[in-house]
Amino acid sequence: MTHAQLENLNIDAFDLMPSPKQIHARLPLTDGATETVAGARKVLQGILDRRDPRLFIVVGPCSIHDPAAGLDYARRLKILADEVADTLVLVMRVYFEKPRTSTGWKGYINDPRMDDSFHIEEGMQKAREFLLAVNGIGLPAATEALDPIAPQYLGDLIAWTAIGARTSESQTHREMSSGLSTPVGFKNATDGDLEVAINAIISAASPHSFLGINARGNTAIIRTRGNAYGHVVLRGGGGRPNYDSVSISLAEQALAKAKLPQNLVVDCSHANSYKKPEMQPLVIADCVHQIVQGNRSLVGMMIESFIEAGNQPIPTDLTQLKYGCSVTDACVDWATTEKMLRNARLALLPVLPQRNK
Repeated sequence: MTHAQLENLNIDAFDLMPSPKQIHARLPLTDGATETVAGARKVLQGILDRRDPRLFIVVGPCSIHDPAAGLDYARRLKILADEVADTLVLVMRVYFEKPRTSTGWKGYINDPRMDDSFHIEEGMQKAREFLLAVNGIGLPAATEALDPIAPQYLGDLIAWTAIGARTSESQTHREMSSGLSTPVGFKNATDGDLEVAINAIISAASPHSFLGINARGNTAIIRTRGNAYGHVVLRGGGGRPNYDSVSISLAEQALAKAKLPQNLVVDCSHANSYKKPEMQPLVIADCVHQIVQGNRSLVGMMIESFIEAGNQPIPTDLTQLKYGCSVTDACVDWATTEKMLRNARLALLPVLPQRNK
């Protein structure tokens, strides 16, 4: 038996990918984007350290599929961000990678043409181009880290990172998180288990060594220092929400037992709203009410929002796509987003300055 009969039996091809350094050279960081990313990371660290009493809100489409509509949304969000900045720090949700339980569109990086042609090299470059534009208007970006190689291409343009419910238990993603330059929110497991996220925070705070690539695209042993800004994201699970005051109290107790800071972020979507976008305003209103009543652990929230409400299937003829409407999870529309965040600001404005004292 030859070597060829033992290796890569199910591999069709190895297509070369430009290195992170090559993609960065084509689309270098601008002064404006650098200022946005660095400033937002510092603010988020200040919120998690309780030096800044404001809340951060990760808000935006479930996924990016149309950069024109995405930038349209970003410009609207930037205006709103400036309006509520005394109380809320808005970070745009910019998700390019979509985890799949079985099959489906895997996101803008994996399949930018949305036709199963999988031009990943094109998707990575376009993703970086989009992030440069968002940060260029002064709006920081958040994303979910799914592929462990992608941060080498895009990590310098991200202010906050989520590790999803399916991957918080993954050693690969915990190791990757230990080296990320952003605060990292670990979601509880899909069955609602919180221990998975707590263990992930502890793991990511420690140094790790693992295989990856460097800026030149060479295989490298990546040695990390550990990430001190891991925190829990409550997204519901096991068929029930977990943003209610009882669930919040239990999460606080679990963090205290693990000797971790009591920092909680509530994802208003997913199981917390039973995947019904029209329920998201009720979730944020409940969380705001808890803060007004004296809660000190809630530091942020996540909202799935786009220009148009709901979602749509991906048609064979892409010209039939409805502008500004999600092709993955359903979202609230722009008018609802404005109302949610303005109402939150008005309710929180009198209480936040005293909250961390």
